[in-house]
Amino acid sequence: MASLDTESGGSHKKGPGVKKAKKLSTRVDMTPMVDLGFLLITFFIFSTTMAQPTAMQLIMPKDTEKLEEQTKVKASGALTIMLGKSDGVYYYEGDDPTKIQATDYKKVREVIINKKKSTKPEDFVVVIKPNNESTYKNVVAILDEMTINEVKKYALVPISPVENELVKATELANNIQ
Repeated sequence: MASLDTESGGSHKKGPGVKKAKKLSTRVDMTPMVDLGFLLITFFIFSTTMAQPTAMQLIMPKDTEKLEEQTKVKASGALTIMLGKSDGVYYYEGDDPTKIQATDYKKVREVIINKKKSTKPEDFVVVIKPNNESTYKNVVAILDEMTINEVKKYALVPISPVENELVKATELANNIQ
């Protein structure tokens, strides 16, 4: 609240010899303004929505003991991408890992697009297999490629020992350290 000093002892006459009235000083009490400021700050803190952490939605198949109940993939629609060391990407189509081919992260998109075009949409599945020498960054990059290329079905599975040996042999043949 504002208050005024009203202490003046003179009359209100005008003319010569009349003393001038004192100027009244004003004093503004800022306490209610500070209270209002803190009320607004707390209102906006409580009323804003906090940033929700975003996570990738994964749909996992049922874990079964019986071999015949497991999810099967058509070999003609499968594209297996294996991740190696030094940002190496290796792939093969179908179920024959001996037809392994090397590529890099710039060209893996073309491989996915070409396989997607040549396969029925309901049969197309990408199987991602990182080995022990691949990095987390590489796995995230491949998962990003799945999102970019709108791959509906893909799986992140452990690499088999045979495939791991093929990847190491291909890296050795290409002098990848």
